[in-house]
Amino acid sequence: MSNVTRASFRCTDFRLTSGTIMPEVTLSYVTRGRLAADGRNAILVTHGYTSGPAMIEPGAGSSEGAWSTLVGPGAPIDTDRYFVVCSNMLGSSYGSTNAASIDPATGKPYGSRFPKITVADIVTAQKRLLDHLGVTHLRAVVGPSYGGFQAFQWAVTFPDFMDGVAPVVTSPLPPASDRVDGLLKWFAPDPNWNNGDYYETGGVKDTLTALRVDTLTRYGLADSLAERFPDPASRVAEVRRIAAAWAEVFDANSLFILGDAMATYDITRHYDRIKVPVLYVLSRTDALFTPSLAPGVMAGLHAAGVDAEYVEIDSDHGHLASGADAAKWAPDLRRFIEKLEART
Repeated sequence: MSNVTRASFRCTDFRLTSGTIMPEVTLSYVTRGRLAADGRNAILVTHGYTSGPAMIEPGAGSSEGAWSTLVGPGAPIDTDRYFVVCSNMLGSSYGSTNAASIDPATGKPYGSRFPKITVADIVTAQKRLLDHLGVTHLRAVVGPSYGGFQAFQWAVTFPDFMDGVAPVVTSPLPPASDRVDGLLKWFAPDPNWNNGDYYETGGVKDTLTALRVDTLTRYGLADSLAERFPDPASRVAEVRRIAAAWAEVFDANSLFILGDAMATYDITRHYDRIKVPVLYVLSRTDALFTPSLAPGVMAGLHAAGVDAEYVEIDSDHGHLASGADAAKWAPDLRRFIEKLEART
């Protein structure tokens, strides 16, 4: 089995799109496989809104991830041949600089003072990490949901750095609803919320758990659990257990930081910057990014001269299909990576 490395990378004076300079930024990350001497055998896997870099670890699972059957020896993302990197997003939890991190200027957690970031800032921080690791070129950027935002953004911000991108259960635009406004409806009534400065008020884990139960239910997790938990009450209890475990390790402010970044994300105006093939993948039953998006996205990409193809996962697992029904689109991903290899 290819080696798995969990580590973190620190850089200083990181300039955001806004012009703000963060004195220091840390990104946690996981790698599998070995980097070739020329630094060109790498694939970047980008994770979802509330998951993290463990999504590429053997046997790992997460709501938007569970990609352990897609990444590994002999898998479509073959760790015997490729150096696979999954970087935790700037502003997320799981070890990267976020609102719970200490602000060097105050010696206290950033909290509500964490600077506003963009999806472009997130991928630019990842580029700094890849440079540090010695990656000189990517075979592909592949990711689900918010990871798909990043894959699209990579193709726009660093169009010459990869051979192709595969955005999965995602869109070149954010969902129409206001993510931050929706989050505030959950957290503002919590007496500990304190406008996001809750690190000394007891925290907001109960609210975070309730929100997570709602999210996982909308994503279709209960249906995905039906085979293992035939009894409806048992399924509800399992969803709550999963939600509570997540709320123990995820910081609520990360939802707001990444939600703000999502609100300004829109690469439809920049299709003409995309120089590489695109594999766009949606799920037949995804209520968040419905297949009705595909015709418009594909027309826009093709009008800009992009070599784009569309795959629809015939799955009952909604937004979770990319992992829960990985076998149904794994051949398409394998064929896409082989296509990229043949081109180069």
